[in-house]
Amino acid sequence: MSGTTPSGTVTAVSGNGEYSFTKPNRDSITLLAGLGVDGDVHAGVTVKHRSRMAQDPTRPNLRQVHLIHEELFADVSAEGFEVTPGDLGENITTRGIDLLGLPVGTLLRVGDDAVLEVTGLRNPCLQIDAFRDGLLKQVVGRDETGNIVRKAGIMSIVKAGGVVRPGDPIDAELPSGPHRPLDRV
Repeated sequence: MSGTTPSGTVTAVSGNGEYSFTKPNRDSITLLAGLGVDGDVHAGVTVKHRSRMAQDPTRPNLRQVHLIHEELFADVSAEGFEVTPGDLGENITTRGIDLLGLPVGTLLRVGDDAVLEVTGLRNPCLQIDAFRDGLLKQVVGRDETGNIVRKAGIMSIVKAGGVVRPGDPIDAELPSGPHRPLDRV
């Protein structure tokens, strides 16, 4: 990524006001600074994911907006799994940007006004297998040295709000300093 500004496109946006694994696609979503997706069950200053709330409901919400790269769907399709935007609970589906390769602290400028700050990797859970049996093994694996590799997208917080629609551009602004690889949040 040195010398280039990673960029891509929004292919779908999704949100849900109720707890469910999947999120229905929308014509647009509105991101609210410091909160997340307007009307989405996971929006808030403190954690909103059920497992995180059970551990400590006062922790900051570093998982306000979930992004997944559309390229993952083609990868799992080759293994016999049909997955479409919103199926894995993401808010923004992207194309053309290596989300998993971005460092912590990357700013994503989405559409005209919205700015997201990348906080880390989504940690896929067993709900993925409840959605499609065997899919968890496709989105979590190990590299050649035995390290866990998580492929189910990244998490972010909203730094500046705005409306996001399919077709909107995404431009990444890499942080200064050493590259800090993403870890689960």
